[in-house]
Amino acid sequence: MADDLGDEWWEKQPAGAASSPASDGEGGGNTEMMQQETAPVPAQSKKTKQPKECFLIKPKETKEDATKTRRRRKKKITDVLAKSEPKPGTPEDLQNLMKDYFSSSRSVIELEELNLPDSCFLKANDLTHSLSSYLREICPKWVKLRKNHNEKKSVLMLIICSSAVRALELIRSMTAFRGDSKVMKLFAKHIKVQEQVKLLEKRVVHLGVGTPGRIKELIKQGGLNLNPLKFLVFDWNWRDQKLRRMMDIPEIRKEVFELLEMGVLSLCKSESLKLGLF
Repeated sequence: MADDLGDEWWEKQPAGAASSPASDGEGGGNTEMMQQETAPVPAQSKKTKQPKECFLIKPKETKEDATKTRRRRKKKITDVLAKSEPKPGTPEDLQNLMKDYFSSSRSVIELEELNLPDSCFLKANDLTHSLSSYLREICPKWVKLRKNHNEKKSVLMLIICSSAVRALELIRSMTAFRGDSKVMKLFAKHIKVQEQVKLLEKRVVHLGVGTPGRIKELIKQGGLNLNPLKFLVFDWNWRDQKLRRMMDIPEIRKEVFELLEMGVLSLCKSESLKLGLF
């Protein structure tokens, strides 16, 4: 027991036990370092949240809103005419248009002088006639007039329309009326004025179908004399693809009234010329 007690007790302890205090000290440091190294790091979010953009969402249009927008939309003339029933032209329509056109450049007295008597006008088309049947009604003695007409550079009847294409349609539709009458195309498409003047000088023409602009030019150049003219018919009621009549087109309306001032109105007042609205 004494020997045992005399020995230094720490020499007999196992190496692991002897070094335990030191190892405890070192181990404590290592564990703290390991804890620091192995401490869970907060996981970063996979996607960093970006600031959201703000968009204004247009509310859906309801039926009430749609009807309001339709009401606000300005109506076109084609929309109005498509829903309205066609009405035949009357002499009053021509008189009113003529007053409106000349109102800015004529005095009150001059406007009154433009009024044409009712005897100047033929019966208007009531939308039940073809061109041939209408011409037969307004001119029942056409065959006799045609045979007695032998003056060059003139016609007995003028039919005024809005375009060359429409003029060709009218010429084809009057086959039953014209018979052996000589018909001439009086429009500008593919035909020069000088050529038409030469044709009028060479032969007798009974019927002329064309546009007001070209007829006006022929009168200016002396190729067409209006004095033998007996009938002037306007293609009044026909409408184009845009549902416009010839007098609804500003350019045509201007040329028609300029043509009327080139001797037509004076012939009407002398009752040697009659006006018709087809």
